[in-house]
Amino acid sequence: MKSIKGPAIFLAQFAGDEAPFNSLDAIGAWAAGHGYVGVQMPSWDGRLFDLAKAADSKDYCDEVKGTLAGHGLEITELSTHLQGQLVAVHPAYDELFDGFAAPEVRGNPEVRQAWAVDQMYMAAKASKNLDLTDHVTFSGALAWPYIYPWPQRPAGLVEAAFDELAKRWRPILDAFDDAGVNVCYEIHPGEDLHDGVTFEMFLDRVDNHSRCQILYDPSHFLLQQLDYIAFIERYHERIKMFHVKDAEFNPTAQQGVYGGFQSWVDRAGRFRSLGDGQVNFSGIFSALAAHDFDGWAVLEWECAIKHPEQGAAEGAAFIRDHMIRVTEHAFDDFAGSGADDAANRRVLGIS
Repeated sequence: MKSIKGPAIFLAQFAGDEAPFNSLDAIGAWAAGHGYVGVQMPSWDGRLFDLAKAADSKDYCDEVKGTLAGHGLEITELSTHLQGQLVAVHPAYDELFDGFAAPEVRGNPEVRQAWAVDQMYMAAKASKNLDLTDHVTFSGALAWPYIYPWPQRPAGLVEAAFDELAKRWRPILDAFDDAGVNVCYEIHPGEDLHDGVTFEMFLDRVDNHSRCQILYDPSHFLLQQLDYIAFIERYHERIKMFHVKDAEFNPTAQQGVYGGFQSWVDRAGRFRSLGDGQVNFSGIFSALAAHDFDGWAVLEWECAIKHPEQGAAEGAAFIRDHMIRVTEHAFDDFAGSGADDAANRRVLGIS
């Protein structure tokens, strides 16, 4: 069996304009000070990382790796959550998602989508230059506004949406294949790939592409009331990345999984800092270890109650305490009697 790596931390929720969150060197020192040994890099945040330069320059990538190595850190993966979202945007969300794009392409969905695809191609090259094997992103969504079947969906609507989604992603997956990097889609509400069924619908349409993989985040499954341990059993061969994020679901007489349009703090289902929610991380780490997951355990901090500094400070120890050093031998080997084919045949009464 193989052992998971970590603890690591996704920097997207922490990057800011004030020290120590406004430069790679400073935020690296901060992360290492909390006990992290890896960082997941938001590729869109110019305060920390230059995606275009990373795509073109191995030397720049070596500089980035050297800066982090100076703090005992390494990059676990690049993230293109924002750019991946823009690969497929339903018109209902055009204005809301425009802020994810570069200023020069906002207000023009066609140009914005082309920009997002180019960003993905750059991410493939940058990942290769950084010697990474996995990449995380969102799928985007064309069918999401029709998640609830009322009014009745026209026949073929969902199928057409997934056909188009696969058409847009297939050349991107091929580019990542050329780079030797997996594309790990975060299975996430708001994306057309939001559970196992929808992932399979997409996977089928990209012909079971070898680079089409999963980022596993149990918080999104708990809020959907999906069996997140069984998800590992079913999809472990496709799970290449892991966000360690907690959540809780406390339905009331007033609201359930849809949340009643309430703010995060007032929703029945909400994200929490590690250890404050209901996710069974002991079961998750055990299931991943049993299936030889050797990727990174990456904290993604999102909590409507606790301060991010406290969440980050507590997160590294929480992950480390749940990491399993897998055994190299069976627990009952002390009672073994060795291998003897002749003895086995005698025990079984086989002449």
